[in-house]
Amino acid sequence: MSEPIVLTPDQRPRALNIAGFDITVLASDAQTNGYEVFLQAGADGKGPGPHQHPWDESFYVISGEITCAINDIETVASAGTFVHIPGGSTHWYKFGAGGAEILSMTSQGNASRMYTDFDSASSWENPDRSHFVELAAKHGQQVAAPKP
Repeated sequence: MSEPIVLTPDQRPRALNIAGFDITVLASDAQTNGYEVFLQAGADGKGPGPHQHPWDESFYVISGEITCAINDIETVASAGTFVHIPGGSTHWYKFGAGGAEILSMTSQGNASRMYTDFDSASSWENPDRSHFVELAAKHGQQVAAPKP
């Protein structure tokens, strides 16, 4: 059984730096018994490239806009938009002009460990792509080839 969680803004853990945008783990699978919740914020153009993983992922746009694609369907999600990405779908998203903030949730509790590994792996200023592809694979995520 999980314990109640009340996390005020001043109690939030340090944001993790993932490819130039911030992911704050608000609740891990260890705390919830299976799902995870994250606050993500990023500047224009930042965000993960095409990838897929076995867990479902959903996000709600708090502010700004996110351009995202699920399989071959691309859309712009503005503040107030909810997006659900079924596990196994190839997807990506980028924060829009002026940046954006989203609240995201994943099933199967694996993303927080992967994000922590990404944050501590090396500098994002000059990343070793093969290293991050290996780290992602360790957590069940497959990185797709970048779009031309």
